[in-house]
Amino acid sequence: MESAPKLKQNHGCTFLHSTQLLISVLSSFFQLQNFFILILLVSMETYIFLNGWNPISYFFLLLSSYTFCKYIIKLPILNAPRPVYLVDFSCLKPPSFCRVPFSLFLENATLMNTFDNNSLSFMAKTLKSSGQSEETCLPPALHFIPPKTHQQESIHEVHMVLFPVMDDLLTKTHLSPCDIDILIVNCSGFCPSPSLSSIVINKYSMRSDIKSYNLSGMGCSASAVAIHLAENLLQVHENSNVVVLSTEILSNGWYAGKEHSRLILNCYFRMGGAAILLTNRKEAKLFSKYKLFKTLRTQTSYDDRSYLSAIREEDKEGKLGVSVTRDTLQVFPETLRINITLLGSSILPLSEKLRYVVSRLRKRFVDKSQEIYIPNFKRVIQHFCLPVSGGAVIRAIGNVLKLNDKEVEAALMTLHRFGNQSSSALWYELAYLEAKERVEKGDKVWQIGMGTGPKCVSLIWECIRPILGESSNDPWADVIDRYPILGPST
Repeated sequence: MESAPKLKQNHGCTFLHSTQLLISVLSSFFQLQNFFILILLVSMETYIFLNGWNPISYFFLLLSSYTFCKYIIKLPILNAPRPVYLVDFSCLKPPSFCRVPFSLFLENATLMNTFDNNSLSFMAKTLKSSGQSEETCLPPALHFIPPKTHQQESIHEVHMVLFPVMDDLLTKTHLSPCDIDILIVNCSGFCPSPSLSSIVINKYSMRSDIKSYNLSGMGCSASAVAIHLAENLLQVHENSNVVVLSTEILSNGWYAGKEHSRLILNCYFRMGGAAILLTNRKEAKLFSKYKLFKTLRTQTSYDDRSYLSAIREEDKEGKLGVSVTRDTLQVFPETLRINITLLGSSILPLSEKLRYVVSRLRKRFVDKSQEIYIPNFKRVIQHFCLPVSGGAVIRAIGNVLKLNDKEVEAALMTLHRFGNQSSSALWYELAYLEAKERVEKGDKVWQIGMGTGPKCVSLIWECIRPILGESSNDPWADVIDRYPILGPST
C-alpha cells in the first residue's frame, strides 16, 4: 500500500528533472546557433558592402536579415526579460506589549482549561527546544483567556501587522500610494471578504485601476511565491511598481485541541510582517538595493504522501488545526533536493556540474554505497536566507548546502529573536544581514521559501549598490549588537 506513492513521487521527480535539463540544454543550443547565424549575416553584409554592391540590394538583404532574426530566430537579445529591481523593504517590529515569555504562554495555556497535562508538557518541551527566545510576540487576541479567535479580532490583527510596514515602506521609498500599479498580499490561513488586498486599497485610497492579488493557503513559501508572481507580472506591465505584503494572521489559527501534531504551530508561529517594493522602471537601477537574478519554483503536491504531510483539518473532536506529520521529515528535504538540483543546473559553474554528474554515474554503475556529490553553491552565492522552521531544520538544511555557522546565522538569530513569522521570515533574515553590513555590492543572496503543498521557491538577488546604515532601522534596531548569540537551543 505504501509503495504506490513512492513510485509516483520518484517518477514525477525524475520526469521534472529530465524535462528541465532538456529545456536548459536546448535553450543553450539555440542561443549558440543564433549567435553563429548573426555572425554569418553580419559577415555577409560586410562583404557585400566592401565589394560595392547595389545599395538597393544591400538594403533588401539588411531588411530580410532583420526580419529573419526578429520573427523567425527570435534572438534572446531581442526578447530579453525586463529586469526586476528590489527598491527597498520593511519588516514589522511587534510592540513590546505583545511579548510572550514561555512562562506566560504556559500559564495562559493552563488557565484555558482546554489542554490536558500531556499537552501542556509537550508544548513546554517544544518551546524549550525550539530555538526561540523569551522575546517573541503573539497578537493581543491570543493574550486573552480564552483566546479571541473571531473575525473582528483577525481583522484588527491585519491592521496591526500590515499598516505599519506599509507606512514605513512608503516613507523609505518616498512613494505615494497612487504610484503603486500592482498590489500582492499573501496570508495563508486568513482569507476574509473583502480580501486583504481590498482592505489595504481602501486604507490607502489607491487608484481605481490598480491590479490587486490575494494569495492564501501557500504556507511559509507564500512570500517567495508572491515575488515570483510579481516577476511574471512585471514582464507584462511596463514601467510598473509592485508592492508585496507578507504576513500570517495568528488569531484565527490557534489550535485548542490535544493532538501533538497540531500543537506544534501554537509554539512556533509568532507575529511578523513585511512590505517589499519591486519595479521594472529603468531608472530604478540607480537607487535600488537588489536586482532579481534568478527564480525557481518546484513542488511535490502530485504525491499523496507529500500532499498530506502538513494539512489543515479538524481533529477527532472537531477542533481545527494544522497537522504536521512525521512524513514531513522526508518530504521537505526531497522537495528541497529537487529545487536545488534544478537551480544548480542553471547557475553553477561547469566544474561543479561535472562533479555532480560523475558522482551520480559512479553511484549508479560502480559503487551504490557512494554518496552523491553536493554542489558547492558558495562558489556563486555569498548569503543565505533559509526557512525558519526550527533550529534543527535550519541546521539540517545548512548541512545539505555545506554552510558554516556564520552562513546559517541569519536564520538562527531570526528564529531566536522573532520566532517563526511564516512567509515574512525571509525578509527578517535579509534585514539581519543588512544590519550587520555583510551584503556588499555584487554579492548574491539566496532566499529559500518552503511551505505546505509542499512547495519550494528559490529567489536569488544580486546586490547592486552599497548597503549601509540599516542597523538603525527596524526590526533589528537597538538589538543587533546583542547578536549573534552562542549556541541557541535546537
